[in-house]
Amino acid sequence: MNLGYRNRRRFSDLSEQDVLALAISSEEDDARIYRSYAEKLRVDYPDTAQMFDGMAVEEDEHRQALIDLHRERFGDVIPLIRREHVAGYYARRPIWLIENLGVERMRAEAEAMERDAAAFYLRAAQNTKDAATRKLLGTLAAAEAGHQTRAGQLEAEYLDDDAKAAEERTARRQFLLTWVQPGLAGLMDGSVSTLAPIFAVAFATQDTWTTFLVGLAASVGAGISMGFTEAASDDGQLSGRGSPIKRGFASGVMTTLGGLGHALPYLITDFWTATVIAIIVVFFELWAIAWIQNKYMETPFFRAALQVVLGGALVLAAGILIGSG
Repeated sequence: MNLGYRNRRRFSDLSEQDVLALAISSEEDDARIYRSYAEKLRVDYPDTAQMFDGMAVEEDEHRQALIDLHRERFGDVIPLIRREHVAGYYARRPIWLIENLGVERMRAEAEAMERDAAAFYLRAAQNTKDAATRKLLGTLAAAEAGHQTRAGQLEAEYLDDDAKAAEERTARRQFLLTWVQPGLAGLMDGSVSTLAPIFAVAFATQDTWTTFLVGLAASVGAGISMGFTEAASDDGQLSGRGSPIKRGFASGVMTTLGGLGHALPYLITDFWTATVIAIIVVFFELWAIAWIQNKYMETPFFRAALQVVLGGALVLAAGILIGSG
């Protein structure tokens, strides 16, 4: 049983001073989150970082206004009360869950932060029976709604069309370097390099189960090897290719999938049926690689098709010839 949750106070049990203290700590937390976003984005997305800097300043100003109000009504000693102390109060996601998901996610999260805060205060104001508390909560709701409006103004101020276009190009480039390029390399390696051993075993033994086991081992082994090689080859700090863990994951998973594509048909017990299906799968794998190269890497389609399909066909033929001999 979660004793921490049981020990939380209900919002309806908070005094006006508690609510004011809660608002002060919440504003402080949100300003800290916005500054963390700004620091994360400052190098690659300077305009969005400036926008978050401006939003943090807005939070500071509202926090100071709340402190002044508290000092006027209750004195200088502000009770220590935070979101996690109140049952049902809206929570903020940990910064590490958001900062790795890209600039658009951070912008969306900032909008949601302001919207959640405004909605919460408004609902709380509607549910309270005390006139003074209702007025206080209504003021807080209006303040948070003002934050959301100001967020839109800041975005319009700092993110003009040219800035957004530049940031979109940067985001696309980062996506290609971190996910597409390692994933494509893995898919090519898994699809092509496993062709020879899988089909050599298939034609040498004509045992579908043995062929499947060899294909499974080759695919998983190649995936582990490619994943660790990609992660260890470059930490991404100087090259700007992004997290080595993400790149290793993309490369390893796509390598494994590339090999499993033409290994799985050998779960079929009839040898020739399994082999025909596996060859068809290989055909689609190779054309898919050519399509990805054309779409994301801007390689001319026919040149990509010639390189991938011809190379894959040669490896496939080599495996069949070796296995048949």
